Amino acid sequence: MSNIAPNTPLNWEDRLHTLLPLYGHRNWIVVADAAYPAQTSAGIETIVAEAEQVDVVRAVVKAIAAATHVRANVYLDREIDFVSNSDAPGIDDYRQKLDAALCGSQPSKLPHEQIIAKLDQAGKAFCILIIKTALAIPYTSVFFELDCGYWNVEAEQRLRQALAAAEQK
Repeated sequence: MSNIAPNTPLNWEDRLHTLLPLYGHRNWIVVADAAYPAQTSAGIETIVAEAEQVDVVRAVVKAIAAATHVRANVYLDREIDFVSNSDAPGIDDYRQKLDAALCGSQPSKLPHEQIIAKLDQAGKAFCILIIKTALAIPYTSVFFELDCGYWNVEAEQRLRQALAAAEQK
């Protein structure tokens, strides 16, 4: 199921560049493999890319890096480290290409079901773009959880401490 409004560009690159300025912290962008399921949460939009999965990842990384208002926390399925090349031919080559496409970022790795649960929860209140590719290797989806690009965790903690101190006066 795809939640795409009429007159919406179907080209994945156009859609990414249309949505990214609208997105902020708590939105997600997912570059998915071929078996990734269509999700039914109203906030989840799924489109298909006629491009190599690693090329789509590279384009998403580049678009997020160029945006001053967001940065991304990147997640990979923990299972990816345990998939063997004998069970999924090409996984070793894919892991190397993915590492290069992620430009040195250190993705967090969580069990697939935990990441899907995070997406399900986020999709109840926030928009998620899933760009589905034809890659037929398991556990290769890449999840970008957007965060504020001009504010960080440390600044938020200082703000919360100042607010708490002001309330105690």
